[in-house]
Amino acid sequence: MKLVLFDCDGTLVDSAALIHETMRRTFAQFGKPEPTVEATKSIIGLTLDIAIASMQGKPHADDEAVEMMAYYKSLFATVRADLDYREPLFEGIREVIDTIGPREDLLLGAVTGKSRRGLNSVLDTHDFRKWFIVSRTADDCPSKPHPAMVSECCDETGMRPEDTLVIGDAIYDMQMAKAAGATAIGVAWGYASIAELKAAGADVIVNHPRELLSHIG
Repeated sequence: MKLVLFDCDGTLVDSAALIHETMRRTFAQFGKPEPTVEATKSIIGLTLDIAIASMQGKPHADDEAVEMMAYYKSLFATVRADLDYREPLFEGIREVIDTIGPREDLLLGAVTGKSRRGLNSVLDTHDFRKWFIVSRTADDCPSKPHPAMVSECCDETGMRPEDTLVIGDAIYDMQMAKAAGATAIGVAWGYASIAELKAAGADVIVNHPRELLSHIG
């Protein structure tokens, strides 16, 4: 039996355009310089207030970052409603989830910097909720790379970290997995480079979702 924990943004769905547009509008509202796409991609995976502070070079989330986070959250659904900013699955992800979801020797879950509402929206939109039996979000745990998301999923399912795979596209996913004692699988189709994922501790890098099947076993 294995526990397979997926990151969401940059791993299951391509949400960079949606996140960046919402971030761009948020920074404009607060009179901040418009962030670059690269800057936005670099913080995807972090809890939102920490991400916003980091984009401004702040060492931690201050009151302004919390205020900006609240504004970002108020905009997100509006921006998502625009057909130009949907969160599509990466090519090949559906086939992987539909293959491993029904297996009795695997438990699937999600560990994400999204809110609970945001994760549920993705799972419901793509009909994945039936397979994902455990999850932790930014509403539940400290921000990645803290290991709590993985550790709590292990505790809830009764699985050991050494029998757990964490699949993600960000350095924070790799660092979180290693801190929890789980196997870190980096995906090359997301927002961090292969070199960054390796430096962050990835045990293996996959270039296409179908390659996950051989590593999951």
